[in-house]
Amino acid sequence: MYVLGLIGLLMTLIGCQKTPEPTAQDTEPSARELVDLRSRVLSYTEEFSPDGPYAPPDEEQRARLARGVGLLLEGDARQAERQLGPLGLGVTRLTDTESGRRYDEIAATGPGESARWGRLYVNADSRLRWNAQVPHPVSDQNTERLGVRLLEGTPGGALVLAGAHRRAGRDDSADVAHREDSAFHSIVVELQKRGVPGVQLHGFAESTTDDYDAVLSTGAAQSAPGEVSALADRMESDGLRVCRGWSARCPLEGTTNVQGRAAKRQHATFVHLELAPDARGDGRDADEAAGAVAGLLADWAQE
Repeated sequence: MYVLGLIGLLMTLIGCQKTPEPTAQDTEPSARELVDLRSRVLSYTEEFSPDGPYAPPDEEQRARLARGVGLLLEGDARQAERQLGPLGLGVTRLTDTESGRRYDEIAATGPGESARWGRLYVNADSRLRWNAQVPHPVSDQNTERLGVRLLEGTPGGALVLAGAHRRAGRDDSADVAHREDSAFHSIVVELQKRGVPGVQLHGFAESTTDDYDAVLSTGAAQSAPGEVSALADRMESDGLRVCRGWSARCPLEGTTNVQGRAAKRQHATFVHLELAPDARGDGRDADEAAGAVAGLLADWAQE
């Protein structure tokens, strides 16, 4: 009886013990780097070319990627690492040398197909409130530079970056704005599922239209929330000529954009922004456009 009593007491004590809560160290990325964020992103995209190789992830790979991205967005980078590792992807906590801000990066850990699937950068110092998407880096010249500029300038954001020139691979397989079988689309949808509003950055050639500096639309949706109308107002007050896709017939409205269609299904805010060359390079128009978009992101960050 004495022995049985001791066993019962021991079992009671074991049952009363709580499973220790994971610490921040247990959930943060194991890899850390001190980097110049802008250089890190632009050195990646500068290698993109129209004749470069590209193959999209298969369905199983996209599902694993989505789970990994979801884990990172939920704050468990260590579990995200375990999920993404078999894809040749890793999670790294970056500290920008210029600003001191920290970002979590999902990127390939070596050469191979996943190196051309793109990257995700998430601000690690504040709650996620918005995302900027660059589906055609290099092809839509300087959209990658604008994307980094927005990420650096406004807290609470994420940058989704395609990993190949839009004409790479075969049969438009790298045109991720019009393909659902891409890592880019999988990442954007995970953000949409969590209600994170996004702005997708595009560029049009001067030969497309000389009537506008910017074409602003909401993709498959036919209306615009107040903050998007305010973005158009801000651009126009800065001297940019804007076509509003929800109230006028505009070129390049993005109605066939698959991320826009997914946003409509998810009831998430999606902004499709087309910019003329002068509005996305260097100079006054580019500064005005970047400042106006940053205002939209600041509005989202305060919600």
